[in-house]
Amino acid sequence: MTPSAPRTLAWVRTRPTLSWTSTEAPLPRTADLDELTRVVARGGVAVLSGAGLSTESGIPDYRGESGSLRRHTPMTYDEFVTSAEGRQRYWARSHLGWRTIARADPNDGHRAVTALREGGYVDGVITQNVDGLHQAAGTADAVELHGSLDRVVCLDCRRTSPRAELDRRLRAANPGFTGAATRINPDGDVELPADVVRRFRPVACEACAGVLKPDVVFFGENVPRPRVEQCYRLVDEAAALLVLGSSLTVMSGLRFVRHAANAGKPVVIVNRGETRGDRYAAVRVDRPLGPALTELVGRLGTASPT
Repeated sequence: MTPSAPRTLAWVRTRPTLSWTSTEAPLPRTADLDELTRVVARGGVAVLSGAGLSTESGIPDYRGESGSLRRHTPMTYDEFVTSAEGRQRYWARSHLGWRTIARADPNDGHRAVTALREGGYVDGVITQNVDGLHQAAGTADAVELHGSLDRVVCLDCRRTSPRAELDRRLRAANPGFTGAATRINPDGDVELPADVVRRFRPVACEACAGVLKPDVVFFGENVPRPRVEQCYRLVDEAAALLVLGSSLTVMSGLRFVRHAANAGKPVVIVNRGETRGDRYAAVRVDRPLGPALTELVGRLGTASPT
């Protein structure tokens, strides 16, 4: 195996990079799956998935053709920890948005990843998504790089608790809250009028009355070092890296692509449109994720679970 490139062991910080524009000519992309099939057929693949994998479950991505960043600026860590008004706005909107994400079902893309995992082609899955759909599809050991909306953490005492428990408390604290979600975002946020937000009452930690935050990595927040090292190990142990539905705009995901490429491992990207990691890829497939991955599973003779 080719030795891994050196890396910095500091905490990874997801800089609030909300957009990315290529300064180079677009690299060739294909709709053909022959090379993707050859790479995956050899096995030992690590998967890195992004929001584009969940769009077919009704959860929009940030940067695609209809991405939410065209209309919406996601919450940053600095605003959340320094602004009570910002936390009120986040929790009012997320209170409704989380219910939508909690009701979402895995799509053919998630099920195909599980089939590849169970078929022995994929050794590990890293997801940038916080929707829990890989786990719901049967990939229980997917590493959630940016955490999960299913959990809540207290920023003071660090106690974690289920999001469903917080949902019950927020319902009790806001019995007349009748806001209607008009648009869901990948982070569980929705659009709400300012007057509706002002009527919303957040709740504090039951253990210490501290500030509650979803157990997800906001833009500008550190990814926990042990989680980053776990992801590096998966990439180090893999024979190839398969990127699914990520623009790789944020460094927390892009660094694993760079790491794999620097170690001489083939990188294959399946995504709609350009990505920030295209220069590191051996092949770039531009097709909808669900149909492409379902076809891949069929080519490899692996039954996709239902």
